[in-house]
Amino acid sequence: MNKKTKIIVTAVVAGVVVVGTAAVAGPIIYRDLIAGEAAAAPTISPAPDSGEAPAGGDADPVDVSGTWTVAGGSEAGYRVDEVLNGTDVTVTGRTDDVDGTLVVDGLTLTDAEITVDVASIATDSGQRDAYFRDTALRADEFPTATFALTEPVTADEVPVGGVQTFEATGELTIAGVSNEVTFELEAALDGDVGQLAGAIPITFADYGVEAPDLGFVSVEEAGAVEFQLTLARD
Repeated sequence: MNKKTKIIVTAVVAGVVVVGTAAVAGPIIYRDLIAGEAAAAPTISPAPDSGEAPAGGDADPVDVSGTWTVAGGSEAGYRVDEVLNGTDVTVTGRTDDVDGTLVVDGLTLTDAEITVDVASIATDSGQRDAYFRDTALRADEFPTATFALTEPVTADEVPVGGVQTFEATGELTIAGVSNEVTFELEAALDGDVGQLAGAIPITFADYGVEAPDLGFVSVEEAGAVEFQLTLARD
């Protein structure tokens, strides 16, 4: 083999190695450097029990009856897994444009209605956001997603200074389609401030939402609607 042929063969082999390495490393680079770190799952870290009852509730046990409103510091969104050339990438979208009210009677949550502005949900990618907003969720036609409690939730005691977990059932509406959902709901109370957090598993097809598949990037057919709410008594 002459010198020129050796050079050509070496170049071809090197090119194959580079291409192969890029095919493997590309998705990993996308996951670790471009896509960014997914937001933490919603959870509650309550302050230690201050022993202070909410306003109007000086009796023992604490009286939390009344209407509570979603306040600043609340957020909601979604969590979904993408697959890029065999590499899993977890994507989270979030918005703080969340409204709602909850009604408590004694130790029972009797009513809850939460509304989320889906057009304002944002991830690390404007292109992805545009797809979910305009194509998947059709936000121009269905600008909000909602949850309405359909069965009361009763606590054993007021969750002061600690977190209690309940099972909640309600109607989740996304893109104009409603389904009954059941999920775990975390709750805590610190003085006049209440907290709720949860994740609702969903399958996109159940809401008429088609997960995108661009060939090199595909989205799993199931994900979760997540929320972390701060509540203030009216």
